[in-house]
Amino acid sequence: MNTNSKQDDRIAKMTFASVYPHYINKVTKKHRTIEELHTVIEWLTGMNEAAIQQTISDQLTFKEFFTKCTLNENAVLITGSICGYKVEEIENSLTKKVRMLDKLVDELAKGKTLENILR
Repeated sequence: MNTNSKQDDRIAKMTFASVYPHYINKVTKKHRTIEELHTVIEWLTGMNEAAIQQTISDQLTFKEFFTKCTLNENAVLITGSICGYKVEEIENSLTKKVRMLDKLVDELAKGKTLENILR
């Protein structure tokens, strides 16, 4: 699926720190923990809690964030819809990675077990 370049540019310039509090709010509202959120982020990106906190304090954009990380080889197994787009059909590489992270956070908030989320 084709996203528009305006949307792709907006996502690239968005900081991880600006979205992170929304991730926390989303999962804790559904009685999941920040530790579980960090487990999901680490699985996808290879970044541990210290690296996540550094990313936040450095105000890295999603473009910079995903440049620094190593995507899990099983990330290709992340499928389904998020924000109106099928993850597996998104053509822009960065937008796809951000939507993969969004999808994992969404699955955590919806009560899926970590075993099922971490493909």
